[in-house]
Amino acid sequence: MILKKLSKNKLSLIIVVMIALTATILSSCSNAENATPTSEECDSMVAVAAVHVAAVGLGELLEGMNDSQQIETIQEFIDPIRFFDDDTGYFYVYNFDCVNIAHAIDKTLPGQNLSNYQDTRGLYVIRELSAAAQNGSGFVTYYWPHPETKQEQKKVGYVETIPGTNYFIGTGYYPDTD
Repeated sequence: MILKKLSKNKLSLIIVVMIALTATILSSCSNAENATPTSEECDSMVAVAAVHVAAVGLGELLEGMNDSQQIETIQEFIDPIRFFDDDTGYFYVYNFDCVNIAHAIDKTLPGQNLSNYQDTRGLYVIRELSAAAQNGSGFVTYYWPHPETKQEQKKVGYVETIPGTNYFIGTGYYPDTD
């Protein structure tokens, strides 16, 4: 319930910025005057924009909070957010030690250290995501269970550090499914 205690002006500003950025990206993906980006290019643009706005917004929201308040706020913030036409877009948050802080789909993950989690190809997924985030931001291609099919599929993840914290937020898209 921490989000309800925030200043309405601060929360409103964050929401307006998120909506404006998303609308700008969606319009660029359907602009008929220019070469229309591919579906994967649009997914990539949406992932970068969504993560960046969420990271910056969360950085502002978390300022001055203790660890438990930060975790509760992060969980409340990301939980209801879904994007992409099929609602497969969602956020996850980890700390740099690969401990899950919040996951919008899999509620069994928070609190778990996933530093040793490997996908079916042997990639240490969360370690790679953490390394990309510790460099500021980045893309990582890995395999992860699809929210609808529950089968592991190729996923392109984008992560970014949440300013002022040792957390990173990410999302991803499944390029082989349209």
